[in-house]
Amino acid sequence: MSNIQDIVGDLDALTDENADQYLTFIIAGEEYAIDILRVQEIKGWDKVTTLPRTPEYLQGVINLRGTIVPIVDLRKRFNMPTIVYGPTTVVIVLRVVGEEHDRIMGIIVDGVSDVHNLKHNSIKAAPEMNGSIDARFVSGLTTINDKMVVIMDIDTLLNSSDLDLEDNVA
Repeated sequence: MSNIQDIVGDLDALTDENADQYLTFIIAGEEYAIDILRVQEIKGWDKVTTLPRTPEYLQGVINLRGTIVPIVDLRKRFNMPTIVYGPTTVVIVLRVVGEEHDRIMGIIVDGVSDVHNLKHNSIKAAPEMNGSIDARFVSGLTTINDKMVVIMDIDTLLNSSDLDLEDNVA
């Protein structure tokens, strides 16, 4: 009977107007989340075309069905130790909302974890931080299965002034 209650609880979260779905992923052993509505697709790691005169964390671009997609390595973006990309390394292709226009970008992460339904009241404001991740890029914190998860503000992260791609990517 508890299994039915668990399922009903999950169904309530899916239909709850006060909840949203988030995709969680892993970077350097820590779990992060982004709004699932921004995710266009998840691809296994594949070689990218590098571009000159771009920030180190911009790995390059891929051609995704005729769209040129810049690919950002989040480990490098957050000044974390780099690793050799492996079988769990993926590119999450996202729709990024900007002031002037939306664009498609990809982020490289160590692996994808799960999709979670999070009630709005379970997400807490991010405290001021002095870590490797700039607080501007964090929209909140939540706890999933007794583990703290950082919810990323993907629009701020991928539209920041130090990631000016307009001159480099047509």
